[in-house]
This record gives sequence, structure tokens and C-alpha cells, in this order.
Amino acid sequence: MFQFFKRVQTYVESELNAALDKAEDPVKMLEQFMRDMAADIRDAETAVAKQLANEKMLKKKFDDANSMIEKRQQQAIQAVEANNEELARRALEDKQTYVKQANDLKSTYEQAASDSIVLREKLAEMKREYEQMEIKKDSLKARAESAKTRTMINRTMSSVGSDESRSGFERMEEKVMQYEAEAETSEDLRAGSRSLDDEFASLNKNSAVDDELAALKQQFKKE
Repeated sequence: MFQFFKRVQTYVESELNAALDKAEDPVKMLEQFMRDMAADIRDAETAVAKQLANEKMLKKKFDDANSMIEKRQQQAIQAVEANNEELARRALEDKQTYVKQANDLKSTYEQAASDSIVLREKLAEMKREYEQMEIKKDSLKARAESAKTRTMINRTMSSVGSDESRSGFERMEEKVMQYEAEAETSEDLRAGSRSLDDEFASLNKNSAVDDELAALKQQFKKE
């Protein structure tokens, strides 16, 4: 499991590059890599816990064997003091059994303790690497989002200044100018189509105003 974790951590960069080449989402792949690493760490924690339990069990058996060695030694002394040679012999024979057991357990326990130290160090290293990858993942995600935003803005800006947009704007400007020209033309046509009666009516209207103005002036002179 440690080797698998190391393998994943080693080629993350190459996998990300491949993902970009295939137009895959690098952010989603980063999240998947982190989930894989987290699963590896959980497996490693389980393995280390089992190893520590095994070490603890061997330590207990080793300590129990040494306790029995000491106990049978004291019992042999007690039997000798009681002039019971047969009982002393049996105590010493049983003591030798525990001595052999303790010797066998000693090497096994020491190896288990050494393995526990190595596994715990590897687990700690895995967690440190995971934390580093977590930081790197956040950085890569931010870079990916920034790149997406820049691409979107650049595409939007390029479409705003495109020939199609410019020509469309110019067409609308020409239409406005055409509307203005048509309005001016219609006003000229209306002025040119005034009837003779309209002109006389306007003339009479102006004459009435002039007569009224003259009457006011004459009134002021009398006063």
C-alpha cells in the first residue's frame, strides 16, 4: 500500500498533463487523486494499528515468560531450602522451558518493535506528503479557475470587437441615418405640396395680425 501511495504521488503531474491533452477536467482529477491518497492512508493506519497490536501481544508474552522464569527460580530455591530436591528439579526444568520461550519471543518481539517504528515513520511521511499535495491541489485549482476565467473574458472581448459585431453596428447606424433622411424628405414634400388656398389663408392670417397691431399703435398715439 505504501508503494501504491508513492506511485500515485509520483506521477500526479504527468497524469494532469495527460488530462489536459484529453480535455479532461484537471480539478476533478485532482480531487480523485486526493481521495485515492486518503484511502491509502486509511489502509496504512489500519496496517500500523495491527502491527502495534501484534507488538504489544508479543511484549506481554515476553514479559510473562520472564516473570515465570523468576517465579520458578524462587520456587526452586524454596524447595532446596525445604530439602525437597525433586520439587526443586521440576521447578528448574519448567524454568528452562520458559527461558527457551523467552529467548524465542525476544527476537520476535524486537523485530516486531522495529517493524512498528518503520511503519509509523512511513505513515507519518505519507501524511506529510498528503498535506503537501493538499496545498498543491488548492494552488492548482485556483490556477485552473483563473485560466478558465481569463479564457472566458478573452473570448467575450474578442467577440465584442469582431468584424461581425462591427459590421452589425455600422448597419444600424446606416438605418438611423436613412430614417433621418426620410424624415427630412417628408417635411420638404409636405412644404412643397401646400395648396394655393393654404398660402392665401396664411397671408390673410398675417394681415389680420398686422391690422390689430396697427390699431394698438394708433390707440397709444391718441393717449
